[in-house]
Amino acid sequence: MSENVVHLHKHTDPPAPGTAPTVLTVVPDAAPARPVPLWVRSGRAVKTAVTHETTRASARAVARHASYTFNGGRIVARRTWDGKTGARYERMIRAAEAAGNLEAAEEWEERLTRFRAARHHRRMDLLHSPVEAAKGVAVGTGMGIGGLVALGVVMAIATKDVTAVVTPLMATIEFINLMITIVHVVWGPLISLGPFFALLALWAVGSKQHAAPAWALPAKVRNSEGEPITPSIVVKALRDLGVPALRNAIKEMGDAGASMLGPIRIAGCGVEVDVTLPSGVATNEVQARRRKLAENLTRHEHEVFITIPEAARTVRLWIADSGALDEPIGPSPLVTDETMTANYKSGKAPWGQDLRGDTAAISLYQRHLLVTGLSNQGKTAALRALALWLALDRSVQFWIADLKGIGDWAMFEGIAQVLIEGPSDSHCIQATEMVENAVEEMNRRIEARRKDPSIVFEPLIVTVDEAQKAFMCPAKGEDGRPYGGSKATSRYFMGVREIHNQGRAVDVLMWQGTQDPTDQNLPKLVREGAHTRASLVVGTESQAVMALGEKAVNGGAAPHLLRQGLDKGTLVVASDGIEIPAGQASITVRTHFIDDEPAAEIADRAKALRDGVTTLRLVDQGEERDALADIASVIGDAPRLRTNEVLKRLHALAPNVYGDQWTNDRLKALLEEHGEEPKKSHGVMVVHRDHVLRALANRDANGSTSAAE
Repeated sequence: MSENVVHLHKHTDPPAPGTAPTVLTVVPDAAPARPVPLWVRSGRAVKTAVTHETTRASARAVARHASYTFNGGRIVARRTWDGKTGARYERMIRAAEAAGNLEAAEEWEERLTRFRAARHHRRMDLLHSPVEAAKGVAVGTGMGIGGLVALGVVMAIATKDVTAVVTPLMATIEFINLMITIVHVVWGPLISLGPFFALLALWAVGSKQHAAPAWALPAKVRNSEGEPITPSIVVKALRDLGVPALRNAIKEMGDAGASMLGPIRIAGCGVEVDVTLPSGVATNEVQARRRKLAENLTRHEHEVFITIPEAARTVRLWIADSGALDEPIGPSPLVTDETMTANYKSGKAPWGQDLRGDTAAISLYQRHLLVTGLSNQGKTAALRALALWLALDRSVQFWIADLKGIGDWAMFEGIAQVLIEGPSDSHCIQATEMVENAVEEMNRRIEARRKDPSIVFEPLIVTVDEAQKAFMCPAKGEDGRPYGGSKATSRYFMGVREIHNQGRAVDVLMWQGTQDPTDQNLPKLVREGAHTRASLVVGTESQAVMALGEKAVNGGAAPHLLRQGLDKGTLVVASDGIEIPAGQASITVRTHFIDDEPAAEIADRAKALRDGVTTLRLVDQGEERDALADIASVIGDAPRLRTNEVLKRLHALAPNVYGDQWTNDRLKALLEEHGEEPKKSHGVMVVHRDHVLRALANRDANGSTSAAE
């Protein structure tokens, strides 16, 4: 194809040799676009106009206001019909029969009979009313004319004018004529405007009831999240729940479905209502549809709780105000009230608030405790809050093993007699031996109680946080028995079981905090041995059963439905130590969070109430020990201690070093070796602190040591 070359201007200088001439290629114009047909442009314009938001809003407004008027007429007609007939009573009878409440059905039937008798009496009266009305009109007219003539006679006598006799009568006639004239003038406009006012009244009725399709309602009405809970909303939510028997029963009840509902009561940051289900509808059918019920009530799933009260075929709904559960509950009374003290036997720990907003206080008296849940949901904080309150009772002793070991329980140094902190197998071994020591202490108390039933022991709280590590510890002792595990050979498992079996009688109590419960890290016999069981959010319903027991979960407890990360510190509690609404097996508690700094301040108040406690921080076994220094350490600030108490503390300090071979005789021999020996005080052998310190000073001066081997 040849190219057309067009020279736009003439070169004044000839091109250099070997240089190609400059050319301009002219590209032909593209073919003009085909015009869009008129019918296409018209269709696009119509589509744009029809789908425009203004058009849609106008259409919704027209449909809405037309529906208000039409449905308002239906509502008025229905009300009129109900007032004139026994339809209301018949609906209530059908509702009672559908609900299986025959007593209520009989009562409504009796009311219907009385209504029909009264209506019949009124209708019989109407047969005689025309004659009575005519007589009344005649008598009234005659008396009225007679009264006006008498008034005229009085006026005539007063004015001495005979014509005044008819003056009142003529004035009345003129007034009646004026009224007729006014009615004649106004009647035409009234006839014209009357239908308009009637339609306006019907529109007002329909508008108040929002009697229009949902798509035609305003956006603020369609998006009804957070709207107040009313009987009609609850009934509609139940009707649309997807349970055929429930839907059919409500339809048979007509608009009397609210007969299923008890009174709607204000309950803290929400409302509470009991729903008596119709015959053929089981409570678990409603429980299994919690999310759908919540959404039907324009709430989130976590804002609706379903429990089973004592009444048969009844569910209790607690419905939170929208967003209320996302608000903090405020500081703990332990932080705000510096004068607060505790009483182990009769007091209750202020743990938090229930869903009603009331204080949730729990008794810890002779109750083993288990708190479980997923990691980082507030387990340690919930467990520690109870210990901080109980520490304000100076009689309570603490042995604590924190197998997380990041300082969550560090403020208990000076309160706890034993404090283990660390995540290693060695720390798990120490925690196991601490539990075994508690078993020995329990047996000692039981033996003493057998000899003297009146003896009273100081409470001993044995706490193991992150107890799943102790259950899963793979280490074995010299006898081949594993420290962890869930079999009868497991030392930790058996120690906890023994305390659960008998510790309560002598106030030796086991508190455990665990993560993500399974049959391996929280054996069935251990979790069922706790009197108070509390669960934060867990992953599955089977874990909820492990944490709280099957009875609590069947009764509505649902820690697996809490929101991980959002419901931190929210516990579902099953215990006889906390007040639970009648008929329920558990209660949901939003616990107070006490941070490390205020926790340390509370611990300082607890230390001020005590006479000085030397906390034994256990170390790895197998280490060579300085027995004399250890004796001074376990005595602490006490001026003297009984030899039995010194031996017990030495054993708790290093069980493998100060085992059964350490007796009163060996302790006496050690002190005598350094020029001191135990003395009697009030008939009991004691070790004086000053004597031990003097022995240490003399030994250091002589440059000798005493190892416990």
